[in-house]
Amino acid sequence: MAKINLRPLDDRVVVKPSDAEEVTAGGIVLPDAAQEKPQRGKVVAIGGGKLLDSGKRGELSVTIGDEVIYGKYGGSDVEVDGQELKILRESDILAKVV
Repeated sequence: MAKINLRPLDDRVVVKPSDAEEVTAGGIVLPDAAQEKPQRGKVVAIGGGKLLDSGKRGELSVTIGDEVIYGKYGGSDVEVDGQELKILRESDILAKVV
């Protein structure tokens, strides 16, 4: 994957969503309209962290390259350099895949 020319602010994270499932477990091929939105993706950029009352920045609990699970309708969908990406707040991320 090419380098992303995008730098999120504060506690925001840029995620490249995984591809939607095209075939069910039973082998049925799903058309585009029937495919569910992916809720899993790979972190490609992170912000500097939330600005705390003390003036310091809080550390994010995710790093570039982490695979994460996020809410189905969380964040904002954007297209950068022909790639579909999602910008989320760190609090919209539900879990890291280990």
